[in-house]
Amino acid sequence: MYGVVTRNAEETEYPEFDRAFYEVKDVSGRSSEPLADAVSMVSCFADNAAAAANDDLVPVTPEGQPATRDRTYFDWACVCPTHDEYRRGLLEIIEECVETNPDVRLDDVCFPRPEYCYCDRCNARFAEWAEERHERGEGPPPAETDVDDRYAWRASVITSFVEAAVERIPGRTYLTLYPDPYGDHLYERAGLDLAALEPLVDEFVVPLYDTAYGTTYWLEAIASGFADRLTTPVSVELYAVDVEIDDLLHATEVAEAYAESVLFGYDAANAQATLRRRDAESREGVEW
Repeated sequence: MYGVVTRNAEETEYPEFDRAFYEVKDVSGRSSEPLADAVSMVSCFADNAAAAANDDLVPVTPEGQPATRDRTYFDWACVCPTHDEYRRGLLEIIEECVETNPDVRLDDVCFPRPEYCYCDRCNARFAEWAEERHERGEGPPPAETDVDDRYAWRASVITSFVEAAVERIPGRTYLTLYPDPYGDHLYERAGLDLAALEPLVDEFVVPLYDTAYGTTYWLEAIASGFADRLTTPVSVELYAVDVEIDDLLHATEVAEAYAESVLFGYDAANAQATLRRRDAESREGVEW
């Protein structure tokens, strides 16, 4: 099965694709009306426009360093997952999306990195969570907590948001994962507890982006890692912009060995050409 990920409405109708994902809210903060024949994609805790307009939305390290796109490691500005008003706005967007199409893909559902967030709101919420857990006899008092406790609290924040989103999604829920299936990396980096999320999600999507796909051993290693780790279906999303067709076709062949479907990001024409090449090669006749 093959699909397209796009910002262009007309590309969702290309016949080569079995499914289409349409960006209703992207990391820039730009919004579009959902489409009846495409899965709505909502970038949740990544939003350049919102972060630029309100510093209170931006996650910070203990030293006060913000998670904005002018800093190392960040291609966009992040939003703190504990900001109640912003979360309510996201859930309202999801409710509007499902009025048009019942399926939704949740993008950028995470904390930015392991060292985030230590804003006043997060510090207060973490202390409350630790106190409640201590009263239940499940952990130390807030003054004695460590980074492992902080990771557990962050995971509870992300899981609670996904639960709230899923309650509003009558169809299929897709969730994008950062491409690192190994050990506790997702848990510590992003606050994603896969054991807690799997019962909530119908399909995970893993973007494995490269601008050339000149080698694909790393693609196989990551895709197979997720296939081994999860029982929930996993789709792999490839980057299609200006990638040579032969290289993109080879990446497709590697990805589909492990994935529920292969999705192509942001260049539907190149993806079309790749699938046509694949179809032509599969129908080549016998030479006598």
